[in-house]
Amino acid sequence: MSAPAQNQLGYLLQSLKLPGIRKSYQEMADLARKESMSHEEYLLAVIQQEHTIRHQNRTARLLKESRLPLGKNLDSFDRKRLPLRIDMQLSALLDGSFLKRAENLLVFGNPGSGKTHLVCALGHQLVSDGYRVLFKSTHALVQELLSAKRDLKLPRFLKQLGKYQALILDDIGYIQQDQKEMEVLFTLLADRYERQSIIITSNLPFSGWEKIFKDPMTTAAAIDRLVHHSIILELNLPSYRLEHAKREKAAKQSLKKRVLKG
Repeated sequence: MSAPAQNQLGYLLQSLKLPGIRKSYQEMADLARKESMSHEEYLLAVIQQEHTIRHQNRTARLLKESRLPLGKNLDSFDRKRLPLRIDMQLSALLDGSFLKRAENLLVFGNPGSGKTHLVCALGHQLVSDGYRVLFKSTHALVQELLSAKRDLKLPRFLKQLGKYQALILDDIGYIQQDQKEMEVLFTLLADRYERQSIIITSNLPFSGWEKIFKDPMTTAAAIDRLVHHSIILELNLPSYRLEHAKREKAAKQSLKKRVLKG
């Protein structure tokens, strides 16, 4: 290819925002000549490269936007601890179809049972599949909602949150809400009702949610909106952190005994 033609092709690929093809077309052309690829096969190869780079860039952008903890993914999540039924439910959730149905996911369990890691691992998979996800502690998000309400920007903030197909609220009820906090939290739940999914972790069973929403009627209304289209996982498991600490202690004691014997 002549230098003018190569310059023009580079300019057009940049103008059309095709960085993958721009980066790889020369190398792929050399490979095509070497392997006697057809024009169609060459075109497929460079388009596949463009698709791969775009997917990688989009995933990186969505992951940064999601604020998911990087270490809490499927690779680091010990699914062997899960009862078979829960593991099967998790497998069904990983395809993201529940988001298309605007279903909620409610994960209950005692502290240290792996609730947060599970929903974060799910969140990472959803991001990889191109879904927009936002991870927040419930307390932090409630404070942002309050701030938006004080600034008369609550509708705008709710609209921004509406762009996320999955909103993960970690530790609902961990910090007890006052009346104003309860009101904006309820407003959020009502705004997303039957429109976008909410994923919630909680140490409190539904019977304790009156501590969050302060009165029986509001509590019932909040639970009704969440449960109407929902999947519920109950992680009645021993504390992972406690088990890990016990294993570390046992390993240290074993090493100490071997040292003393040696």
